[in-house]
Amino acid sequence: MAPDLKEYDEEQVRLMEEMCILVDRDDKIIGADTKKTCHLMSNIESTNLLHRAFSVFLFDDQNRLLLQQRASEKITFPDMWTNTCCSHPLNTPSELIEKDQLGVRNAAQRKLDHELGIKPEQVPLDKFKYLTRIHYLAPSDGQWGEHEVDYILFIKANVTLNVSPNEIRDVKYVTPQELKDMFADPNVPMTPWFKLICNSFLFKWWDRLDTIESVEPDNTIHRLGF
Repeated sequence: MAPDLKEYDEEQVRLMEEMCILVDRDDKIIGADTKKTCHLMSNIESTNLLHRAFSVFLFDDQNRLLLQQRASEKITFPDMWTNTCCSHPLNTPSELIEKDQLGVRNAAQRKLDHELGIKPEQVPLDKFKYLTRIHYLAPSDGQWGEHEVDYILFIKANVTLNVSPNEIRDVKYVTPQELKDMFADPNVPMTPWFKLICNSFLFKWWDRLDTIESVEPDNTIHRLGF
């Protein structure tokens, strides 16, 4: 039975009709379905429904990482702190391009503007550094959750923010130690994918941020949290 979305924010309900890219465990495209369908735990559990996603980690010239706290209006993982921007490439020609992860890069640029007001010229497509992919499953509550192959993108840029309050409750730049302190505080909620990435990869890459271009992309799909 389809859930009644009347209790949720009107704009967030509208976004649930966007078409995500369905993939298999090897990240091969097998179709498309709505964001709503992809994020219902009943579908994830019954059909192993899996979709493509990305996570952007944006750093300023002091090598601080920009974090966002997801808005209370969000249907999945509201009010949780997470990386700069995490969303989905859509089933559109510009975001289906697989060569050099161009579709994912286009999606990242689009969502950085939508959520944070960062204009495309401040985050050029060729400045995103693709590092690896993770495959994870994470319930949000009893009804909603994530099951994604998530592309990890780093970018270093000084940007101008114009945050959408419907998407983001708060933002902050942090050092590695400040982020570790947030993780140690049980009163600071963090998204599950952010925890997985931090525990597995983030800090070792952060240490190499000034030479991150020399890091070879990892073509392995890392299965985390299973």
